Amino acid sequence: MADVISELTNIGKIINPYLAYYLKKDASDEFLDVILHQVNTGGKRIRPALTLLCCEIAGGKLEKAIPAAVAVELIHNYSLIIDDIIDRGEIRRGKPTTRKLYGDTMALLAGLHYREAVINAVNDCMNSLKIHEILSKAIKELIDGERLDVLFEQAGRYNEYIIKHRRKYVSLSEYLDMISKKTAALIKASCIVGGLVANAPQEVIFALEKFGENIGLAFQIIDDLLDIFGESKVFGKQIGKDIIEHKLGNIIVILALEELEGNDKEKLLEILRKEKIKDEDLKTAMALIRKTNAKDKALRMAREYAFQAVKALEKLPQCNAKEKLIKLANFIIERQF
Repeated sequence: MADVISELTNIGKIINPYLAYYLKKDASDEFLDVILHQVNTGGKRIRPALTLLCCEIAGGKLEKAIPAAVAVELIHNYSLIIDDIIDRGEIRRGKPTTRKLYGDTMALLAGLHYREAVINAVNDCMNSLKIHEILSKAIKELIDGERLDVLFEQAGRYNEYIIKHRRKYVSLSEYLDMISKKTAALIKASCIVGGLVANAPQEVIFALEKFGENIGLAFQIIDDLLDIFGESKVFGKQIGKDIIEHKLGNIIVILALEELEGNDKEKLLEILRKEKIKDEDLKTAMALIRKTNAKDKALRMAREYAFQAVKALEKLPQCNAKEKLIKLANFIIERQF
């Protein structure tokens, strides 16, 4: 199944020189190292691949979709720059983050530069006004999703706003609302703009929208599952990182808390609310979660979203791009990284 990601990455890499082109436009020479660092760290380029494939499945020409594909990848990468500032991240994709190398101030300025580069790229698209509208909405949703994710944390941040609005309990519906914004919104938008640059009819745009929304939800649920039950060497991240970061916005934690009762439930919440979570606390939390059926429940939910994603494509014409999108939906469920 890793071949699916390799295929999509190769498709997405088509935009690499164009990322540099739009980022370099109107940039100071001495700022180039800062602004190019994030995109040069790599990444799977899944979102631009979705834009290109959705353009193809809608009957459009690949080259027409390149500026739109650049725009969605720039949005994704500048959200990572900002995310690293918020979470004080030092390593991403195995390399120092922009903020680690150049400081928070330069990282913030780089993020602002990315946002303007997005505008430049969209201006070169067919249906640019509509695409501006779609991407602007996705960015606002992404921002609100990040805000909610921070407010779902049980400790670690103590400014007045967060203390006032922090959620002590998070329902499944609140979690789904958060990930639909933080993760699924941009994936959905990546699919929609692919249809828009192909000038596709509304029913095709709607099918691509439903596909993107559902694979976005499935992707985040599996990501949360791997955070707790994955293998560190394969997943590429520390297992239990969400617990260490006090996150209640993880599907496995939420489903486990729904099942746990009495002292077990209170113990898991107590660990999440500790100022510093030690290795022993993490082991205890993991043991409590493994007593529940949270993993199986989350997997069933993710499979249902992936099924709905594939179903959304049923009425679209059979083609190479459609096969790749279906493979992606299946891969999301089976992935280990």
